[in-house]
Amino acid sequence: MSAAGGAFGGNRGLRPVPPEKGIFPLDHLHLCDLEKVEYLNCLKTAGHQSKKCRQFSKKYLQCRMERNLMAKQDLAELGFKESNVETLGGKVTDRVVTQDQ
Repeated sequence: MSAAGGAFGGNRGLRPVPPEKGIFPLDHLHLCDLEKVEYLNCLKTAGHQSKKCRQFSKKYLQCRMERNLMAKQDLAELGFKESNVETLGGKVTDRVVTQDQ
């Protein structure tokens, strides 16, 4: 057994650093339960194809941001954008959906 690595080979001297995303407070007060249930029900009826339930996922994330259960972030950074929107000139572009739309 190595003295530096501990019994299971882990480095005991360094403090673990949490990832930047994915760590946020749990909804202990059930502030966003309705949005969560809507999303989970959609997943069940859609055969767990999350693409079909994006509007519910977006609504859930917006609820969490509004109630400070996660950091406020532009929804476009979280992957919510409308693709293949045709412009006046006939050119196909990506249109970003913001929280105001």
